[in-house]
Amino acid sequence: MTTEPGTSGAPDAVPDRTDDIGEARSNSAPSSTVAEHLDQLLGGPARYTIIELAQRAGVSVDLARTFWKAMAFPNVQDDVVLFGDGDVAALQEMASLVDDGRLDMTAVISLLRAQSHMTDRLVLWQTEALIEHAARTLDLDDVSARLVVLDKLPGIVDVLQTQLNYAWRRQLGALMVRTEAEVAEMRQPDTDPFHLPLQRALGFVDMVAYTRRSTELGSRALADLVQTFEYTSRDVITTHGARVVKTIGDAILYVADDLPTAAEVTVDLVEALHAKENMLPVRAAVVWGGVLSRNGDVFGPTVNLASRLVDVAPPGAILMDPDTARAMSLTPVARRYTMVPRDVADLQGLGQVMPYELRRVPG
Repeated sequence: MTTEPGTSGAPDAVPDRTDDIGEARSNSAPSSTVAEHLDQLLGGPARYTIIELAQRAGVSVDLARTFWKAMAFPNVQDDVVLFGDGDVAALQEMASLVDDGRLDMTAVISLLRAQSHMTDRLVLWQTEALIEHAARTLDLDDVSARLVVLDKLPGIVDVLQTQLNYAWRRQLGALMVRTEAEVAEMRQPDTDPFHLPLQRALGFVDMVAYTRRSTELGSRALADLVQTFEYTSRDVITTHGARVVKTIGDAILYVADDLPTAAEVTVDLVEALHAKENMLPVRAAVVWGGVLSRNGDVFGPTVNLASRLVDVAPPGAILMDPDTARAMSLTPVARRYTMVPRDVADLQGLGQVMPYELRRVPG
């Protein structure tokens, strides 16, 4: 894997362009703020083309391109100098997982895609948070706030990187604990090819009339609406021990390991959002069933059912399908809730279902 057929394992000589880079910079116009910070952020200047990157790392050019593509970056022409020593080290490290037999290439590519997808969203979220902070505290317009952040961002990079490592370890530890408990409760593997291995409670909440309302709001008001919805939802969901799967603009999907937790989360979330000033009405669904977990998302008929129930839910209501309502009635916390049958609804792609509305008993 690490070398092209018929070549030695030692990398070919690669020209050191340090002097050329320095001369080019000295003869050019003053560098932008970003250019000045990139060398520090990436561990040194760009020295290598994609071909030279592969040679330095001791891998094939095809593998180097696969690595770069899996990281969700655009294709690079053969003669473009874009890579540095940090890229060499990262490529070697991932290639070693296959060379050592710890993982196959399919797994490595999946890991690369996972970290790229998550960090792409993470750095965008972090940067936008810093831009909002600059605009708010310095009374700046959006363009000026972005320029300030570009200039000051390197001063906070170390903190962001340390906190990312901390959060990653904490999240991995929590997942290990959940997985251990789950495996302990599992029976023998199901041989049914259509069996979905994970039993989960899904919650789905969305804002009513969001599309129409979003066309009536200015950019700042729309940002405030979306942020209030997402931040409030995440706070309530995680406080109760459930987990956010994804947000979809005007909606949020989350999972819980048991039905009582999902019910409590959803009732509290609907109430919390209702109490927020300028928040649109929301509606929700809770469904229990099997799901397939892949790429940080969940799939299966249970997910589709939750989505379709939300579509027919009145503002402020929380709907369940009959099987979920029956399962809820058998839980130790059933006395805290009532489940009121509603009119039969025609759910797109699923046919007719009699939903039940979940309500918390007052007091």
